[in-house]
Amino acid sequence: MMKKLTGIFVSSLFLVSAAWAAGGSPTVSSKMEKLGMRLYNDKNMSFNGEQSCRNCHHHFSGFADITNHLDPVANFVSTGADGISKGGRNAPSSAYAGFSPILENIDGEWVGGMFWDGRAAGWVLGDPLAEQAQGPPLNPVEMAMPSKAAVIDVIENSAYVNLWFSVFGSGSLTDVDDAYNKFGEAIAAYERSTDVTKFSSKFDTAALSDDEEAGRVLFEANCAACHSTTEAFGAPAPLFTNYRYANIGVPANPGIPSEPDLGLGPVVGDDAQNGKFKIPTLRNIALSAPYSHNGYFPTLMEMLEFINDHTGFTPEVNDNLSDAVGNLGLSQTDLEKIQAFLMTLTDDY
Repeated sequence: MMKKLTGIFVSSLFLVSAAWAAGGSPTVSSKMEKLGMRLYNDKNMSFNGEQSCRNCHHHFSGFADITNHLDPVANFVSTGADGISKGGRNAPSSAYAGFSPILENIDGEWVGGMFWDGRAAGWVLGDPLAEQAQGPPLNPVEMAMPSKAAVIDVIENSAYVNLWFSVFGSGSLTDVDDAYNKFGEAIAAYERSTDVTKFSSKFDTAALSDDEEAGRVLFEANCAACHSTTEAFGAPAPLFTNYRYANIGVPANPGIPSEPDLGLGPVVGDDAQNGKFKIPTLRNIALSAPYSHNGYFPTLMEMLEFINDHTGFTPEVNDNLSDAVGNLGLSQTDLEKIQAFLMTLTDDY
């Protein structure tokens, strides 16, 4: 049955991808958003013309990595454009990321920024999402472009260069650093568009079933302190995150050979933040397997079971562990109801 469903999924993916390539999405309206979409989908932004932003942030996987989604047991971090290099962390969704504020310490807790460790803080451009967009093209294990100038050269020789000039003006590609900042801003505009950040899930648009409603109640009681169900950060509906950081005791992933990943701590220069990672939005969570910053959990239920009970797990980083998870005392039936509720957060793509 799984093989049959996977085949249907891949066929549907091909058709939708073809439709995107043909004409783009009608939900991208402004010229800035359209430009950002062209940049987001341009494989020439990688050194060998094999990878675009969409490879690791695809609509069919809730704007997380489509390869990981299709086989979360074997694939838990993204593969670079060279087809060999592997990243050190699971690619998070780019949807709903645009509400994350500039990284700031508020009453001893860090809030905002982008990437799992907050290093795209927004301190340079005033926009963490735009700063995040600048990272992958120049990352040697991702898209591996040799320089900012190489990225700008792609734009200068693209079919959409006139759209760029329409948005940013003639001469806007002359200063490479300034143009690369604009590159990040345009992609961020697209990721904030209703093509990516939709608020179109069943939770947003329809009544919940009895089990889904029961799951919502359990979620409110046990999960909402971190995955907030109130409107915040200027969003029109709950984002299911507080954009803060926590060490929930995730084990090291044996498939990622590395030193212990300290997360936020080295970014802000504070050992009290070691082991803490950004609390992700749960919107489209059913599509974005595997789970946690290192993709340790291949299924949503395994992630929920870990949050409920840490018995038998050894944290990768023992410092600064959160006491909000690991001993919730929920039954398997409770977890199934919470999962049913989480399934209602999938947008209509």
